[in-house]
Amino acid sequence: MASARSHRPLQLALLLAGAGALVILLHLFGTAVSVIGLGAIVIGTVLSAPYAPSPSEPGRGWWTLLAAGALISLVAAPLALVAETPGGLLGVLGGVMVAVAVALGFPLAGPSKP
Repeated sequence: MASARSHRPLQLALLLAGAGALVILLHLFGTAVSVIGLGAIVIGTVLSAPYAPSPSEPGRGWWTLLAAGALISLVAAPLALVAETPGGLLGVLGGVMVAVAVALGFPLAGPSKP
């Protein structure tokens, strides 16, 4: 049985991705910090990949949503430099997708022992 300790790396990866999404969505600190937030999303997504359920298992949707949100955020960043409004809208969409995926995939505790 998996213990709460075995969930720690996934929790940290999802917290990293969620913090990056929050930084991008709030955009309070300027472009440099938003780029760091984008990096946090990408790193959190990559680090959470080994913990994603296999395609045959139920519950795979959170990681697919996380990966899609990270990809949309990556596309939005250079687009925002050329066309601010469409890039900003895509950035918001990607950030919201990442935030929802983090909420859905975050493990709170391991399975209870009988």
